[in-house]
Amino acid sequence: MGHSHDHNHGGTRVGSSIGLALLLNVSFTVIEIVGGIWTNSLAILSDALHDLGDSISLGLAFVLERYSARPGDRRFSFGYRRFSLLGALINGIILIAGSFFILAEAVPRLLDPPTPHAPGMLGLAVLGVLVNGLAAWRLKTGGTLNERMVAWHLLEDVLGWIAVLLVGIILFFFDLPVLDPVLSILISAYVLYGVVRRFRETALIFLQGVPPAIDIPGLESELAELPGVRSVHNTHAWSLDGDSHVLTVHIVPRALGSIADLVALKARVKATLRKHPIQHATIEIEFDREDCYMAAGSETGAPHSRNSDHN
Repeated sequence: MGHSHDHNHGGTRVGSSIGLALLLNVSFTVIEIVGGIWTNSLAILSDALHDLGDSISLGLAFVLERYSARPGDRRFSFGYRRFSLLGALINGIILIAGSFFILAEAVPRLLDPPTPHAPGMLGLAVLGVLVNGLAAWRLKTGGTLNERMVAWHLLEDVLGWIAVLLVGIILFFFDLPVLDPVLSILISAYVLYGVVRRFRETALIFLQGVPPAIDIPGLESELAELPGVRSVHNTHAWSLDGDSHVLTVHIVPRALGSIADLVALKARVKATLRKHPIQHATIEIEFDREDCYMAAGSETGAPHSRNSDHN
């Protein structure tokens, strides 16, 4: 019945920073593949594969980020913001798969490691820190989960190249070729650790899990204590893209003397919801003699009695 109109109608900004990161990443991936073969370094080739996955992900992220800025229409009434979330989900899947592939290649090399070309590793490492550092800096203030996922990947690349630089310096003075596959395993394990955590966050949003910032039982208790509220039920919350949260709630009022009382009640409910990170709220007002077709536990849509399903 009620509908809060204080949600944000503006679209996300076009990911121009993602476009720059894509250009830098594609160019450097080609350099890495050639350089990894030239230096015989699995650590560099593993990062090349990682960056190839990043390039694919960045391309998808760039397209979907621009697409997500479209306003709502008949097909997607909430807008297209979840397309940005789709980019983050695909990004995570590609990086997880690539990391497992590198681990499968690196572990056998521990027993018979080839000798990499140390000077070449040093040169590529310096270039890798500069290129990925610039891209990560451009994306560090990204407003969407998609941009933050990409920024994290690029930051991981910077740390990985710093590690390659250190190993290259060691190999320049000592004959320890086993450091190369060890480093590739460490890089892949670190990437997996970071990406899996963010993938779980993305999957939770994609599956319409309750945002961590919203405590539904606490919110229901807060609403139930408002003047004029008899009970609260059927509260649901989810997120469009990790930033814009949506909530629906059913309110059973105490006796209302007029339409003005109803308007005042809804105003109190909206004021309470504004204290929480909720951008779009739908408020259903139900009266004592009215059946709730959306009652918890109703799998068939049959109406439930007012006396059986409320607090």
